[in-house]
Amino acid sequence: MTGRLEGIARHDRPRGPIETLDHVPVTRELGVRGDLRGAIRPGKSGRRQISLIEAESWQAALAELGAAADRALPWHIRRANLLVQGVRLPREPGKIIAIGQSLRIEVTCECDPCSRMDEIQPGLKLALMPDWRGGVLGRVLTDGEIAIGDEVRIEE
Repeated sequence: MTGRLEGIARHDRPRGPIETLDHVPVTRELGVRGDLRGAIRPGKSGRRQISLIEAESWQAALAELGAAADRALPWHIRRANLLVQGVRLPREPGKIIAIGQSLRIEVTCECDPCSRMDEIQPGLKLALMPDWRGGVLGRVLTDGEIAIGDEVRIEE
């Protein structure tokens, strides 16, 4: 089962602007370089180090909102780091997502949508709740330089 990396984003402070990128290094120490949540701090597990969302789940959430939603809402307002397409992300902790030649991410938990989503678009939080549509959170296991277009694989 393979897909493709369609988007990379980061933000350097809470509620800060989102920056989209074509490529970026991702490390065990810092997560997505330059992202607020990536660095593992003393006493923290790093279980929320990196976030991923499926393009198909994002589109399903917007479709569920129907005419009330601005269908042009960009994926990165979800504040996820990586957008994948064509592959279903694992819905259980411990599974491994591989991206590009060397990046490996361990799924730690579901990325539950927060009330901020309703600030962006009323009803978006609820639309992202079914079937892990809000994405997954993970911990970086192996460093890697990633770029838009890289292959995304689920390791068995």
